[in-house]
Amino acid sequence: MKALFRNRRLAGLAAAVLIAAAPAAARAEEFVNVLTGGTSGVYYPMGVALSKIYGEKIAGTRPTVQATKASVENLVLLQQGKGEIAFTLGDSLAAAWKGDEEAGFKAPLKKLRGVTAIYPNYVQIVASKDSGIKTLADLKGKRLSVGAPKSGTELNARAILAAAGMSYKDLGKIEYLPFAESVELMKNRQLDATLQSAGLGVASLRDLATSVEITVVEVPAATVDKAGSPFVKATIPANTYTGQSAPVHTAAVVNYLVTHEGVKEDLVYKMTKAMYENLGDLAAAHAAGKAIKLESALEGMPIPLHPGAAKYFKEKGLKVGS
Repeated sequence: MKALFRNRRLAGLAAAVLIAAAPAAARAEEFVNVLTGGTSGVYYPMGVALSKIYGEKIAGTRPTVQATKASVENLVLLQQGKGEIAFTLGDSLAAAWKGDEEAGFKAPLKKLRGVTAIYPNYVQIVASKDSGIKTLADLKGKRLSVGAPKSGTELNARAILAAAGMSYKDLGKIEYLPFAESVELMKNRQLDATLQSAGLGVASLRDLATSVEITVVEVPAATVDKAGSPFVKATIPANTYTGQSAPVHTAAVVNYLVTHEGVKEDLVYKMTKAMYENLGDLAAAHAAGKAIKLESALEGMPIPLHPGAAKYFKEKGLKVGS
């Protein structure tokens, strides 16, 4: 009988130890919140793929994916410590570091740290064929959606229009809408065109092109040159979208993955390593992932690199600044 009581007591003690240890184990998990963009853009599916990679390849992590208004909101959230890694456009990132109020940053966001350059965003201006818009100049007096307010897309819209000698005042109506909402208005003939800064083959524009006849509007090389850094000349290949039979010249801006100084060096190292060792998963999530290359990981990085990312790139033989 004594042995029975002793065994029960030992079992009870063991259970108590397990119960007490459970919260500690939960606390030991590394939460990784991936800040993305609208669900119909490129950031979101890429972020979902990245989250899956982290969950499978980095022991002890609990990744989550947050849909946001993209670049500007992501950077503000990172500065506040409300995320561990985020997608952003290069011009938004440079503006955040400087504290460009017009771009949506009331003060310099000095807690931000770079992880890697990823793929270029193409400035894609798509009009309904019925609108008669064929050139940038034809946008005058027309109804255009320029992306969510203060998003990276909207900042791109301001810059490209300015380089073309125009401003929002020259347009008939401006809508500040995310990609999917812009497309719905175009389908309903409530908008003439949408400007979307995204990877090639973005879901929203594929959806639009299968619903209405479209014209992909050229951003001429001279306009790109006038817009200056961080814009570079690029081409949207023929047949990227239904009905787009010829290549179209435009502008592009590099996207980055960014973190903040409060994220542990070891975690950022593991996140960087896991991503580059599983690039096929990102390419499978969206065609834009095919453009991510280790050799261009540090291309144009406008903010200091996080030590964890720097450690990985040094291991891979990349030249990392001091």
